[in-house]
Amino acid sequence: GGGEGGGGGGGGGRGVFWRRGRGAVPASIRLPAAGPSILALGGYFKNTVCLTRGDEAFLSQHLGDLDHAATLDYLAEAADHLAQVLEIRPEAVACDLHPDLPSTRLAEERAQRLGLPLFRVQHHHAHIAAVAAEHGEAGPVVGLALDGVGYGVDGTPWGGELLRVVPDSMVRLGRMRPLPLPGGDRAAREPWRMALAVRWLLGREASELLADPLDVHAGGEVVLRMLQRGVNSPLTSSAGRWFDAAAGVLGVCRVMSFEGQAAMRLEGLAEVHGPVEPWLSGFELNSACELDLLPLLARLDEEHRAGRMGPEAGAALFHATLAEGLARWAGEMAETLGLQTVALGGGCFLNRVLTGRLVPRLEGMGVRVLTARQAPSNDGGLSLGQAWVAMNRWSVPPLPVLTGGEGSPWRMVD
Repeated sequence: GGGEGGGGGGGGGRGVFWRRGRGAVPASIRLPAAGPSILALGGYFKNTVCLTRGDEAFLSQHLGDLDHAATLDYLAEAADHLAQVLEIRPEAVACDLHPDLPSTRLAEERAQRLGLPLFRVQHHHAHIAAVAAEHGEAGPVVGLALDGVGYGVDGTPWGGELLRVVPDSMVRLGRMRPLPLPGGDRAAREPWRMALAVRWLLGREASELLADPLDVHAGGEVVLRMLQRGVNSPLTSSAGRWFDAAAGVLGVCRVMSFEGQAAMRLEGLAEVHGPVEPWLSGFELNSACELDLLPLLARLDEEHRAGRMGPEAGAALFHATLAEGLARWAGEMAETLGLQTVALGGGCFLNRVLTGRLVPRLEGMGVRVLTARQAPSNDGGLSLGQAWVAMNRWSVPPLPVLTGGEGSPWRMVD
């Protein structure tokens, strides 16, 4: 979903992997260069293992979310099995930057037990590195990483990032305007909370904010107090939460029963409606290089409440305007940096309405666009990106160990 993409086939109508399974595993992915053998253990959602040998990367089948001990055991077994079948002895281990992920803890244990260096790779760096690696791109690229959540280098939840990426490092160039998450984790599952947060940011009166009796019944007054006092409302740059906010204000999905449901509904409604022209006043690029969609959300909210815009038309306008904003954001940054390649990574690019509009728009600006083809664009491709980054950091000292535990600033929710 918008949390991890949303519907369809992505890639502007071309086939992509949602999950690699029988027939694709353990077929190798050719890397731009050879290096040491790396064992990469992925992230948390839709997890996979990657093992490299020379200039080949071997990505495991889909292993699933690491929310059960059995799945974590399966991850460890898959890593062992892949090494045994391919007769590869890892020379280093790679994992996500988040200190509290089960895969991170497993990576730390493996590295310590085997006496191997451990490389920690930021989530969105890995997304873009995975796409660049499978396309044989070893030079710098502008990376547009859009997903539900990933642990940022500052310890906050990222998810809508503009990056400059080289194989061994990345620089954050910009982000989507951060939105508050009233109720923390719950806001990632209840789009009505994101809609309320957007209305609050727009300065709506309390009477208008709580005009919907369903919101009041669900605890809207409590959520509003959270926002007003800045309590339990962490900020996130997540693109997925913008999808949720749009679904909330359009009444498309109030509470999700599965991950990405709100964004998938938005995508489906946009497909049914058909293409529309973007609203060029619906986004702003500010001096901090933030892409701000508040003007678009204000219009969707006002026109839907007034009965002038139905969910299908609103969903189509949201996708068209978002794609235009992203194209200008990334395309203009590529021109400024003198780069000609933009890589698209993260689960939001499984949304074929978004990707189908964004790719040709960027190409029309003279930009070469890379999208995931051999590995999933969502978190199923993280391990490939981690492995490629670690290979290129081989001569660079690993990052220091981060501490987590009870004091960790946020939990992992997509």
